[in-house]
Amino acid sequence: MPAPRKSAASSSNFTAVLGTDEARVKESALALSRELAPADAGEFGTEVIDGVAENADHCAQIVRNVMEALQTLPFFGGGKLVWLKNANFLADTQVGKTTAAIEGAESILDYVEKQLPPEVKFLLSATAVDKRRSAFKRIQKLADLRMFDRPDTSKTGWEDEVMPLVQRRAREMGLTFDGDALEMFVQLAGEDTRQLDSELEKIGLYLGGATRVTMEDVRAVVPLSRAGIIFEVGNAIGKRDLRRALELLRTLIYQGQNPVGILLGAIVPRVRSLLLAADLVASHPKLPRGNYQGFVGALDRLPAEETAHLPKKKDGSGINGYPIFLALDEARRFTMTELRDALRACLDANLKLVTTALDSQLVLERLLIGMLGGKASRKAA
Repeated sequence: MPAPRKSAASSSNFTAVLGTDEARVKESALALSRELAPADAGEFGTEVIDGVAENADHCAQIVRNVMEALQTLPFFGGGKLVWLKNANFLADTQVGKTTAAIEGAESILDYVEKQLPPEVKFLLSATAVDKRRSAFKRIQKLADLRMFDRPDTSKTGWEDEVMPLVQRRAREMGLTFDGDALEMFVQLAGEDTRQLDSELEKIGLYLGGATRVTMEDVRAVVPLSRAGIIFEVGNAIGKRDLRRALELLRTLIYQGQNPVGILLGAIVPRVRSLLLAADLVASHPKLPRGNYQGFVGALDRLPAEETAHLPKKKDGSGINGYPIFLALDEARRFTMTELRDALRACLDANLKLVTTALDSQLVLERLLIGMLGGKASRKAA
């Protein structure tokens, strides 16, 4: 997960910590509150205002409290920090759409922009913000802005954003992941920092003093999150396990997951990886399969024109070979014709999902049956 994004132009005494990653927003805001609080001012140097509004009237009261706090100079002189904590009225919600919320946010920003005394510092933290609103655009302009958004797990390469965060937090706990174990952990635990921290703590307890985390440890401890279920759908496709794939699909549908997201996030990536793996094996039968680093090293040594079609890492530093590596042995269960037909069937399913009124679960079930059913049901081929 990348470092927080900061605004280019900002006020020296206005700091905002925003984003959908609740744990990191709260963690960063708390650290900043301690950093920004005036030295030796004690409890008189910091005024914290709970920003969770239950309705329009409550929101108006919070705004009045913030304005009063910003306009009140420190009783004993020196500096002062005002922290509007966990503000929820900047979001696209019932409360956030009220006049009290919209005009209240603008009035706070008007004061911060034009009248905020230099000895008063303002800290704003919020985990839900409507980025279409003018208030957000003004915050970008006025504040030292720290953004902590969770990655979009429906997009390829989201794991590359999460793994550095997991590695850092694991090191802080004295844990070291095997390469494959780290990837598996992220796939199963998902993108939410709070959930990641919880699963790391459980692994630490499970290891009982040991520090090396293996694939077996991850599988034994970490339950399936939504992202984990999506990962397991891909595993079921790779194993040609139709029954398991249908069970997982129905679980995702029951959870209310977007059918197009399931198709593009779970099914298409694995089919594409299987096809790429099958093509690589056919073209280069001596590629090493037993070791990931050896496999990636061999890919890097191939002529550029033979790897130009392979997916790249998000930072552009090289080939994103892990999904293909996972699919190497699985690809043996399919013929090239089957995989090409499966990719075409995915395109057809996508068109049906977005252009017709057909039942989305039925569309995806038919897709899986077409790919994995019939003679394709040889799970251990």
